[in-house]
Amino acid sequence: MARDLKAVFSAMGARLAIARNEVGLTQTAMADAIGVSHRAYHSYEKGQRGLPVEALVAISDKFDVDAAWILLGTKSVRAAHDFEALKRIEISLDQHLSEENIKIKSEKRGAIVARWYQSHVEGREVSDDDVHTWIELVRE
Repeated sequence: MARDLKAVFSAMGARLAIARNEVGLTQTAMADAIGVSHRAYHSYEKGQRGLPVEALVAISDKFDVDAAWILLGTKSVRAAHDFEALKRIEISLDQHLSEENIKIKSEKRGAIVARWYQSHVEGREVSDDDVHTWIELVRE
């Protein structure tokens, strides 16, 4: 069965936001680094456009981000990462957002996941209150 293109672009955009947040760049800085306009990059993260191959290769080469992960969500963001932990974090956040009927933009979701994952990597416990605060800060 073919994938819904809108869903593919949206998921890819969320993973781009996670990768960008992980390397600590703004959208403008990432756009400059990979040679696209800020407007174009913003549309990739929002899931409005597909990411050109040249931009995907630039992100992979410059920031050691797994291209398969950006495209399909397979493997991990970066080679040394705990993919299962990241997956659990994403599932937990999505379940909470769904249960509470909370809508946030995909790039904001990516920022929350990146912050939560960074805490995990650094061995810091993240409480439900922490996550709820992050959601309230980015809520639409």
